[in-house]
Amino acid sequence: MSPTPSHRHHAIDYVELTVTDLERAKRFYTDAFGWRFNDYGPAYAGIRNPQDGGATEVGGLRAGDDVRAGGPFVLLYSTDLDASVEAVKDAGGRVVNGPYEFPGGRRFHFTDPSGNELGVYAEQ
Repeated sequence: MSPTPSHRHHAIDYVELTVTDLERAKRFYTDAFGWRFNDYGPAYAGIRNPQDGGATEVGGLRAGDDVRAGGPFVLLYSTDLDASVEAVKDAGGRVVNGPYEFPGGRRFHFTDPSGNELGVYAEQ
């Protein structure tokens, strides 16, 4: 996943939507909004940024049965993922997944004190 050219430390940078049928979702968003995708296998497609000709990604579609009742999954960008992990913990958040590696970087998921789950990623 590539951050937008104007990415900033701890700013919202990427949004993931969990979908029950990846191919159907890609057709829907292509037909409805003209979105284009980078395919990463049968379970994930990156949403290409239409403002830069698709050179970066602004989000993704993730196949899964656990469609979030709260809506999209928000990812923040970090210039220092390990420091972000500690900052989340120190502020009273709870790391619920990771940090783990993915193609191009590392990320972790956390919940805030209200139970909202977000993620933070860094490029390698």
